Amino acid sequence: MIKKLIFLAVLLATNFVASAQDVEMADQMRSSGKIYVVVVTIAIVFVGLAIYLFTLDKRLNKLEKNKD
Repeated sequence: MIKKLIFLAVLLATNFVASAQDVEMADQMRSSGKIYVVVVTIAIVFVGLAIYLFTLDKRLNKLEKNKD
């Protein structure tokens, strides 16, 4: 029950933030080409996080196998 309430709160907060974004700022960034810098930066962060989690998972699996 608590998980459902937390999930609902996150969805509502996300909806509120998404509706409060300034479209004019996004249009200005898109016209000047800066939006691509933002997109590439976010992509690099996500790829780095994915690589970190993958290597961490490999290390944990290796430790679990050595424990047995």
